[in-house]
Amino acid sequence: MHQILIAGGGIGGLAAALACQRAGWHVRLHERASAFGEVGAGVQLGPNAVRCLAAWGLMAPLRALACFPETLQVRSALDGAQLARMDLGRAVAERYGAAYVTVHRADLHGLLLQAARALPQMQLHLCQQVTHFSQQPHGVCAQVRTADGAQLQVEADALLGADGLHSRVRDVMLGVVGEEVAGHVAYRAVVSQQALPWALRTQVVTVWLGPRLHVVHYPVRGGEWLNVVVIREGQARESLRRWDQAADAGELLPVLDGVCTNLQDLVRAVPAAGGVWRRWPLALRAAVAGAHEMAQGAVALLGDAAHPMRPYLAQGAGMAIEDAMGLEQALAMQSLNVQERLRRYALSRWQRVARVQRRSRRNGRIFHATGAVRLARDASLRLLGEGVLDMPWLYGGGPLPARGR
Repeated sequence: MHQILIAGGGIGGLAAALACQRAGWHVRLHERASAFGEVGAGVQLGPNAVRCLAAWGLMAPLRALACFPETLQVRSALDGAQLARMDLGRAVAERYGAAYVTVHRADLHGLLLQAARALPQMQLHLCQQVTHFSQQPHGVCAQVRTADGAQLQVEADALLGADGLHSRVRDVMLGVVGEEVAGHVAYRAVVSQQALPWALRTQVVTVWLGPRLHVVHYPVRGGEWLNVVVIREGQARESLRRWDQAADAGELLPVLDGVCTNLQDLVRAVPAAGGVWRRWPLALRAAVAGAHEMAQGAVALLGDAAHPMRPYLAQGAGMAIEDAMGLEQALAMQSLNVQERLRRYALSRWQRVARVQRRSRRNGRIFHATGAVRLARDASLRLLGEGVLDMPWLYGGGPLPARGR
């Protein structure tokens, strides 16, 4: 049985661990943190990602944790007027073969972790970071540093870098490629809906578009909690490596000067309802330029390690899950050698993820438009409605899972 070494135990790394096991590979995963967990708030999963989770037999636990909102609505942040809406729920499930889901990031991570721990031939190691590797004639030799500073030498048939934005595997494979600050700062909070005033509670996905900013909120944890994200243009005080910092409503309110009362009330209500605002700067990197940026020899990249993207298509976690499904399909090709399988994976993924990266960046400009561009955007949304919001190329694309492998 082939063995793959996975660097990183986040959503992408755990999804890859499940996928590799399903492809018949032994998995050895190394996570540098002292405990498995996920920092963050909510995640939106389009049907393209949910199809993969369904194929892995994870729909029952997902239903117990997630929300399946019936509607997506887009509103003006200035006056609160509805600009467009799209039916989700049954309409999306019938169109694309899977639902549109909102879930707390920690819940999704826990679901994947539980599934991974239940599988045989799965080794999950904490307090261990892949720091370097060298490619050998028949695989990879990786250096793994433990929490006490010891250095381990680990050999495997393949290495997968799922170690996030600041990926060490990517640095070694492609040379150190730094990230740039995108000039956008995100604030996020999760708050109990029961603790919010009645008028602020909601069970739909809502996007508020304003000049140089936008706000997104949606239900998580069975609808009992509300995930709120505010993204503004401007530089953060922190570096990209200190991305999760405390914030407060007093810092946000000046940014929202001029927006409608409902939005200002929501920002003020979060701390009053027991929520905590967190702040992080968004990173920027050029879109993937070719398959060589996702796989070389017996080493491949997945998720943010390969293609970090702005959150304006809500596809960061979705693309990592899609990557894992694509990897499963490639690793199962027993007629090919390991390097050919990883190249097949990269060839199947790079153009799609690059398109999502480009569209995410483009959406940021559209969301934050000012002047005549903003007026034209709003007019198009009112006129075309769901025709603008629905994205068949995205929700209907990606790897097609083979159930019951």
